[in-house]
Amino acid sequence: MKTTKAGAILPRRAVEKMRPYHPPLEGRAGKIRLDFNENTAGCSPSVKQALHRLSSDDVGMYPEQETVRRELARHFRVAPEELLLTNGTDEALHLIADTYIERRDKVLIVEPTFAMYRFYSELAGASIEALRYDKRLQFPMEAVLTALATKPRVFFLANPNNPTGSVLSAVQLRKFLRAAKHTLIVIDEAYFEYCGITVLPWIRRHSNLIVTRTFSKAAGMAGLRLGCIFTNRANAAVMRKAASPYPVNVAALAAARASIRDAGFLRSMLRQFAQSRLELATGLTRIGLTIFPSAANFILIDLGKRTKPVVAVLAREGILVRDRSSDFGGRGYVRITVGTMAQTRRVLRALNEVL
Repeated sequence: MKTTKAGAILPRRAVEKMRPYHPPLEGRAGKIRLDFNENTAGCSPSVKQALHRLSSDDVGMYPEQETVRRELARHFRVAPEELLLTNGTDEALHLIADTYIERRDKVLIVEPTFAMYRFYSELAGASIEALRYDKRLQFPMEAVLTALATKPRVFFLANPNNPTGSVLSAVQLRKFLRAAKHTLIVIDEAYFEYCGITVLPWIRRHSNLIVTRTFSKAAGMAGLRLGCIFTNRANAAVMRKAASPYPVNVAALAAARASIRDAGFLRSMLRQFAQSRLELATGLTRIGLTIFPSAANFILIDLGKRTKPVVAVLAREGILVRDRSSDFGGRGYVRITVGTMAQTRRVLRALNEVL
């Protein structure tokens, strides 16, 4: 075991080399939170009622997830043996990396994208091959197919992608699966509800496919941390060996059951979201800003050199948006979550005044 001269225990080399991830800042409550792609209208009333019904005994026991997992499996139209529940998608990605990535394995990602793909891969000691979206934020399809031919261990892909908002078609996704028989392909569908494109039914046809979903976005349950892993029975059985015995807390389990039973809430929310996204895109264009088409619940805009002062002014007005300039080599991109219609109109008025 390596130590410093002072006797301190040194961490693994992979951890020493990692860049730290900076999570959301504290003090966001009570503000217009258009910075982290949450459902700003909140969860279903049924979810709040389910949480209110939790008894002292429920909270005092270790959580029993099997009944809820089976109900969720029926909801998602998979077998219970094809579904694992996790403490948010973050833990899902961590579990996948723990199960499948050895030190020095090659992991393929296309950046900018969700930072946790790189984070957990580097934590496992992997070698990262990072391709890039081009200047028009077009996905590098041919470069990915070429990279897959070298048989990387894992390919992480968000669809729709965060922060670009771009989405790949089922035809494009099928090309990856055909080209990568020896690569585990992980498709993160965190924003599936906003676009409707999914490969979830393919998990039985492709033994190298894993799909992840979350209750943090459309379902409005980010604070409860509930994610899902879908894959064939053999893969799922292996991952269960590496998983925590109690990955999901009792409140998240109760909330998940209530959420899927209230399908009307989600349909209503998605209709309102679609109207709000259209109004936000139209308003940003009228202001004269460059926007990028989005299939998710956010829109990426280019503010150039005005990025930092504009983000700061909005923050003083109680409106939080996300500066993503560091993902684009310092170029001034800002991501704005699609909130309620009232929030969309508020941010558009504020941008009009600032710009």
